[in-house]
Amino acid sequence: MAGSGEQAVRRRARLAALLADTATAALRATDGRVAGVYLRGGGPGHGEVPELVGPADSPTVLRLAVLAGLPGPLFRPWWRLHAARPFPVSDAYRLGTPVVLPNATETVRRYPQFAAGLPFPFGSVHMPVPGGRASLGVLSVLRPSQAGADESLDRELLARLAEGLGVELLALADGDANAVVWDGEPQCVRPPVRRPPQAAMGRFTWDPVTRAVRADDRLHALLGLVPEGFEGTDTALAEALAPAEAYRVLAALADTAAGKPPPAPLSLRAGDGAPRLLDLWPADEGRPVPAVGGVVLDPGPVSLADGAADLLPQGVFCLDRLGVIVYANDAAARLAGAPDGLRGRTLWEAMPWLTGAPYEDHLRAALLSPEPVHFHVRRKGGQTGGCDGLAVSVHPGDDLLTCTLVPASRMETMAGPRPPAEPAADDPATAAVYRPIALAIALTDAVTAQQVSAVVMRELLPAFGGRRLAIYLVQDRHMYLAWETGFPPGFLEQFDGVGLDVRIPGVETLSTGRPLFFESMQQLAATYPGMPLDAEEGSRAFLPLIASGRMVGSCILGFDRPRRFSTVERTVLTALAGLIAHAMERARRYDSEAALARGLQQALLPSRLSAHPRVETAGRYLPGTEGLEVGGDWYDVVEAGEGLALVIGDVQGHGVQAAATMGQLRSAVRAFALGDRPPDEVLSGTNRLLIGLDPGQFASCCYLRLDPDTGRVRIARAGHPPPLLLSPGGRARALDVPGGVVLGVDPEARYPVTELELEPDAILALYTDGLVERVGADIDEGIAELCAALTRAGAAAGRRDGLSLDGVADRLTAAVRHAGARPDDVALLLAARSLRRA
Repeated sequence: MAGSGEQAVRRRARLAALLADTATAALRATDGRVAGVYLRGGGPGHGEVPELVGPADSPTVLRLAVLAGLPGPLFRPWWRLHAARPFPVSDAYRLGTPVVLPNATETVRRYPQFAAGLPFPFGSVHMPVPGGRASLGVLSVLRPSQAGADESLDRELLARLAEGLGVELLALADGDANAVVWDGEPQCVRPPVRRPPQAAMGRFTWDPVTRAVRADDRLHALLGLVPEGFEGTDTALAEALAPAEAYRVLAALADTAAGKPPPAPLSLRAGDGAPRLLDLWPADEGRPVPAVGGVVLDPGPVSLADGAADLLPQGVFCLDRLGVIVYANDAAARLAGAPDGLRGRTLWEAMPWLTGAPYEDHLRAALLSPEPVHFHVRRKGGQTGGCDGLAVSVHPGDDLLTCTLVPASRMETMAGPRPPAEPAADDPATAAVYRPIALAIALTDAVTAQQVSAVVMRELLPAFGGRRLAIYLVQDRHMYLAWETGFPPGFLEQFDGVGLDVRIPGVETLSTGRPLFFESMQQLAATYPGMPLDAEEGSRAFLPLIASGRMVGSCILGFDRPRRFSTVERTVLTALAGLIAHAMERARRYDSEAALARGLQQALLPSRLSAHPRVETAGRYLPGTEGLEVGGDWYDVVEAGEGLALVIGDVQGHGVQAAATMGQLRSAVRAFALGDRPPDEVLSGTNRLLIGLDPGQFASCCYLRLDPDTGRVRIARAGHPPPLLLSPGGRARALDVPGGVVLGVDPEARYPVTELELEPDAILALYTDGLVERVGADIDEGIAELCAALTRAGAAAGRRDGLSLDGVADRLTAAVRHAGARPDDVALLLAARSLRRA
């Protein structure tokens, strides 16, 4: 924040309160589980402010400023995000448009890296916080998953919250957007309580001989029973507790009486769908047929401090949504190894052995999805109440998580052998085994060799504590350096271009196909005497990059200190090398094929647009991201008599065949235009030509002739989206231009001509459907959104004293340019007329 001293402290406090209020309001408005606000981060330790909106490689960092509904430590991997990364928060900020992901399926499709980090069934919405010319941050909400389109989400209400936050932030910063930044950790706030407290827990005993049930008053209240009307039998209890699952209750009672209680509380559903937990245990071990003790628990927002669970043999504790333990019975404290008690402490302070990748995944699942989770944990350091492990169950609720701890020995004796304990969370290998999935997903977005190398550096080095990375690729039986980071400047150049017969570890690991691990630099020097070393201390791993039996190259990982490589780490690193090799092989093929594709595309599209002193034009083409990125969309500007002809077209499909057909049509239209033929004759002649060629494809087209001196425009279109017109100082609108059928279908088709006048400084926009079509939405909605975007771009051009049409074109194509996938090609052609000659 700008300013210093007392004023800066007051401003920071006001900012924190404003962000907290917005996050909790967003939870109420969306029925969300988690809400947060990201703001731009200042420089590392200096408070510098990066550019508001940068290019694709922008260093802009977004920091999580507030988090409501989830403990901060569980969200630590997402505290800091680069604006250029393929994450929904980054896209919402960079593009200034909402990102709505109704369910996990849509999240995986559009943002696989984000989905890999939170692999649970939830939806999310990310709303940019406007701040004038650029976003100030992003308001994000995680909410229950929706099967299809998220019709329950009030996007307009959430947008108003984000807009209101933007206004307040600018006012707080005295209108200076650069002053609204956030450094440091997020503040965590409790979400609003969703429902009032109610009866939380009730106890009962059951006599297996007489089948009689004795319930306390709490159980009567919890189940809505009238004591005088309750029959007091096991069947009556089961029907009242879970009518659809009464058989499970009766079977569990019988098993417990036989000495086999459930290993964890049973998750049940009451008649109204409310969750219920049932835990059972032998209540009298001295009887031939022991009585059964039981407790029924409502895992919703309750107050458990009345001691109802204090006598339970298993541990029970409750967490609020910030990870604070609000209740724990004595058994929970004993099993957790906390003689001073658990209540009031955070989970990570009270039970540090529950931290780390596997356990935090389980806790995130319980906080973000409606299903309970069960897992095993081995406490690090000594015995746990006479046993070496615990079975943990976490039952989600709107406001509280109810957790149980059961000694693993109980599970082993009563329910058979327990599953193997999970590795300790702070074991370096534990984090390592989670990296292949994350790396594989990240590599799906990397299509060039440079992108693959960047992903490896970002995903691989932090997982193993490495500081140095080098990747060599094979070409003509020589090794060439493709990427390096962390090595002394110039050190690796001496190995660039070495042959495959040289005895150095980077070559030998590839020729033998075996990874080489050196736990110290002395061990490396002894194995390869005389080879130059980049450091005196440290360790190295050399990994072969082999894809389907083909030598691709080698990868070198460097560590600053000597270290052991465990069996798990060696296995994981070898597997990762295979992923990298296949990604590199795919990237090299892509690089060569893309070079051919770019050459073909450049030959087919105009290298420059015909110019006129009174007309400014700008064109953009973005190929679809499938195949070779060659498509059938095109645009052109041609001198036609004393005027200009503007044309845009779209050949069905994309790929080499579509591009070839496009080239033929472009040549035909250009020939007709040079002859200054009327628009209807141009389209009719091109239509007959396409039918005669019989490529098995059709095409849409919009053709207009503009007289720069008078502004007279004559338009004809063949199955193409209507042009847009932005009048000076007005709003953009779609022109009502009657059209004919697409080209290539009917040899007798006619194309009516519409006339209009183009005012000076008005903007005329021609485009293809790839710019306006959205999955699951009507094309008219996309055209309306493009009109709004053209209006905003025109207003920005006016404020900035004549923003060029190139700037307007960049704004209109920003969203599709930065999208992770474009199923269709995109073409855009803009024209504006001026009164003055250039």
